Amino acid sequence: MSVFHFFKKLFRKRWRRWRRAIWSCAIILIAGIMIWSGQNIKDQMKKLLTAASNETPLAVETMHYLQIEDEKQEERRQDQREFMQKLNTSKGKKHVHVRITYVCGIEEQDMGKLTADGIYELMNKNPLWQGRLDNKGEVWLEQAVSDLSPTCKRQAYMSIDSNGNLTLFDGPPEEEKVMRTFFQLDVGSMESSLPKDVIQQLEDGIRIQDMEEYNSVLSTFSDYARDMAENVMNPTP
Repeated sequence: MSVFHFFKKLFRKRWRRWRRAIWSCAIILIAGIMIWSGQNIKDQMKKLLTAASNETPLAVETMHYLQIEDEKQEERRQDQREFMQKLNTSKGKKHVHVRITYVCGIEEQDMGKLTADGIYELMNKNPLWQGRLDNKGEVWLEQAVSDLSPTCKRQAYMSIDSNGNLTLFDGPPEEEKVMRTFFQLDVGSMESSLPKDVIQQLEDGIRIQDMEEYNSVLSTFSDYARDMAENVMNPTP
């Protein structure tokens, strides 16, 4: 069995647990659709909750999560409105940058100086871009993408650094080009639980080419974290 297939098998076990949370999320989304369409939510929710009575605690957690996401969306919309208001009142051309932030990696492009109309044209072609003005008055059009950057897909490795931290490297680990540090590993516990070839592969560097491999390796070794870093699953700006 290859190292990746070992991680993939473990990842699938976790997926079975995550399905409960997904089912709960589906309940909340269905309920919202029913309210919007004017149906009798009380009777319909009773049927849904009866069919999945064991999921009620997770449904409450999911509702809280959705509420937070709604608040974040509203905050982003407000920021976008403020950006557009400032852009409308500005004069002359603005220096424009595009920044795409991936789970692993950031790509930036200098678009030169554009008028407000030129900036709006770019944003209309890329509706997921979020605009902002920096302290210099320059425009940044940004987007967060739930994927690995093309550079990461070509040359990223997951390994352990000299301090025992699970680390993402740009290229082979011996080149020491650190992209992200996740958390410190309990090496003793890991060595007593995992096959020797898996430990050796981690030390040599596990090639990461897509999100499935990224999530599988990260999920597997998070079981051996000494001190989980805050926001370990979020991309670094």
